[in-house]
Amino acid sequence: MKSEIFSTAISNRNKIKFLYGMKEIMLDPYFISRERSGKKVIYGRTFNSSEIKKFEYDKISNIKILRHLKFSPIIPIVAN
Repeated sequence: MKSEIFSTAISNRNKIKFLYGMKEIMLDPYFISRERSGKKVIYGRTFNSSEIKKFEYDKISNIKILRHLKFSPIIPIVAN
C-alpha cells in the first residue's frame, strides 16, 4: 500500500506529508529502493532543504498526498 501511494506521488510530482516516528515530514518524493538488508526506503527532498534524505518504510505512518502541491525535481526522475 505504501509503495502504491508513493509511486502515485512520484509519477504525479505531488508533495507528500507523513509521520516519521513522532516527527511530521513534508517531502518531494524521488524514488523507492531497497537497502542491502532488504528494508524498503524512499528518497526525497525535505521541505525548505536542498538535501536528499532517505526514510525507512517501517517508520512511516499517516501518509497524505498533497495533490494541490506539485514539485520540480532537482535530480532527474527515471521511469522503471
